[in-house]
Amino acid sequence: MADTSIATPEQLRDPDYMPPLEKAIPLGIQHVLAMFVSNVTPAIIVCGAAGFGFGSNSPDFPQMLYMIQMSMLFAGIATLFQTMGFGPVGARLPVVQGTSFAFIPIMIPLVAGKGVDAMAVLMGGVLVGGVFHACLGLFIGKIRFALPPLVTGLVVTMIGLALVKVGIQYAAGGVPAIGTPEYGSGQNWFVASVVILVTLGLKFFTRGMLSVSAVLLGLVAGYIVAIPMGMVNFGNIGNAAYFALPKPFHFGLEFSAAAIIGFCLMAFVSAVETVGDVSGITKGGAGREATDTEIQGATYADGLGTAVSGLFGALPNTSFSQNVGLIAMTGVMSRHVVTIGAIFLIVAGLIPKIGAIISTVPIEVLGGGVIVMFGMVVAAGVSMLADVTWNRRNMVIFAIALSLGLGLQLEPGALQHMPDTLKVLATSGILPAALIAIVLNLVLPEELAAEATEEVSGGMAGTSAKD
Repeated sequence: MADTSIATPEQLRDPDYMPPLEKAIPLGIQHVLAMFVSNVTPAIIVCGAAGFGFGSNSPDFPQMLYMIQMSMLFAGIATLFQTMGFGPVGARLPVVQGTSFAFIPIMIPLVAGKGVDAMAVLMGGVLVGGVFHACLGLFIGKIRFALPPLVTGLVVTMIGLALVKVGIQYAAGGVPAIGTPEYGSGQNWFVASVVILVTLGLKFFTRGMLSVSAVLLGLVAGYIVAIPMGMVNFGNIGNAAYFALPKPFHFGLEFSAAAIIGFCLMAFVSAVETVGDVSGITKGGAGREATDTEIQGATYADGLGTAVSGLFGALPNTSFSQNVGLIAMTGVMSRHVVTIGAIFLIVAGLIPKIGAIISTVPIEVLGGGVIVMFGMVVAAGVSMLADVTWNRRNMVIFAIALSLGLGLQLEPGALQHMPDTLKVLATSGILPAALIAIVLNLVLPEELAAEATEEVSGGMAGTSAKD
């Protein structure tokens, strides 16, 4: 909990309140610790899927290092868009931005095994998707009706289910090790298990900063265990520069239909997620509903942050839900606290040696962490689905969307005769599931749900009468 002696309750609920620096700086760092691992992990996963080498001798290693660096830098910049704002852009609330997990199932098929050449297509999708996301701010409030908990809960669950395979592969030794004798070895699973156990222990048996940083500290514990086992190579750190600026069009820009359609559709889902996070911040931190201006500004900032990221070789950004819970826990609503955290991220993004240190984390250690993180994504989706009224109509919508979405992801060969663009989109799993759920939810009449409820009620009444 926050130290309420630093301010009155009214000040703590005020986004414009600036706590004393001796309080604000630790609170800002706490926000960075809560999101740090989740922020850099997507870059490592996408680079691994593209086939980038993880060793310092790999010709692609500098590219992975650059993308890690950009993940930190542009998460900080996008966060400043939210907290400080300019014109209509920004919620001017303590919204923390970071690299989005939601887009990973879309990005992996686009880059799988294609190396650094595939990054230009990815950045084209990020740029266009970001612009589209920002445009959604013009009418975001009017389209929320199309995304009830049935749809959003299904989408979040599908994101987690699409990623759990990646977590297992990393814990077992990484994608490049598949098929080798080292893959799935006891040593690999031991290190991954250390991360999982330490994370769980800290999350449930500690409080405050230790609990908030449980995943990060779990990774540190696994990293320490891996060092004497010869799994950590420090050679990458010496080759990294002390300071470097981002490079415009670092990976180039190339536009493909599959990337553009995929990113735009996922931007729609991400925009609704941001609306939920902004609402969660105002409810948890200030005890009020978010205003239309705050929601609109947050959506503008979300999209603009993503578009700018694509220009410099970074991945899509979105609001981070774990930081929403942190605001509710600390009781400090100050946007300036999150601004301090954003500055720390920007400084880290300008120092490649920090990215080099991150790159020395063994893939098995990272695997232990992402197993926990991706499992939590699934759990978050299930939690959202708990708000659904499970009548016959909603069960049919959920069943068809889940079966087709997950089934096409598990068996992509079933679509081998489709055009490449459609195949990439359909085998992502998330997009077909989301589109099917949205369309069925809009098309199937609510009367079906009412009739099902009446049938159940009538049947129960009849049974009682007979009894």
